[in-house]
Amino acid sequence: MPDAGPPTLSTEQAAQVLRLLRSADSVELKLSVPDADRRSAVAALGIDPLDAQIRQVVFFDTPELTLNHHGVVVRARRIQRKPGDSVVKLRPLVPEQLPPALRRSHDVEVEVDAMPGGFVCSGSMKARRDDTELKDALGGRRPLRTLFTKQQRAFLAAHAPAGVQLDDLAILGPINVLKVKFTPEEPGRRLVAELWTYPDGSRILELSTKCEPTEAFEVAAETRAFLVGRGIDVTAEQQTKTRKALEFFASELPGGN
Repeated sequence: MPDAGPPTLSTEQAAQVLRLLRSADSVELKLSVPDADRRSAVAALGIDPLDAQIRQVVFFDTPELTLNHHGVVVRARRIQRKPGDSVVKLRPLVPEQLPPALRRSHDVEVEVDAMPGGFVCSGSMKARRDDTELKDALGGRRPLRTLFTKQQRAFLAAHAPAGVQLDDLAILGPINVLKVKFTPEEPGRRLVAELWTYPDGSRILELSTKCEPTEAFEVAAETRAFLVGRGIDVTAEQQTKTRKALEFFASELPGGN
């Protein structure tokens, strides 16, 4: 059984994390579970698949993944029986590089994502979108830019390479996602399980929990110990949902990766 102790960070990494935490609005701790261990993990954690909410996630980029290579992620999300959303995300992000007015905006969230062996800071601008709008845009019945607010489009324009236009981006997806929220008695903190299923049948099961920046290290150690106690391998090689989706769909496009 893996050691339940906290992952080791170098002095430089620890200093960098502390700097990011001082500027972040939230922290999300993530762990991807190898597909071979997926069924045993679901059983060990007592996750009921019938509690899952169905989602569809779609990304937008050029066939060469130009935005992704410049640290920009553009996506839309449909959510079962709820409005969806559109997101423009910068990753990695140095929070101090955001203009002060934008950093103070309630529409922008700065978050540190931490997983075994790494961490990254991102800045997201999200807008709620009606499901009819999403279906029409994804079906080619309205321009893609209509899924994004004026502020989101300005945010993208400020960070995207010159010449990249929203309406010219390829639709990469959708990815079907099952999301379950559950709260074990111990440690009594809400966890989230997301199962991403790709068109080739491959899957990524990700476990996550959110917390305040001031409690990040405590929650990380607590959550790690809980997962290890349930037999979850916290030392397995980590997979990134977004990267895999972008690379998978881009490879199917003419001129793609």
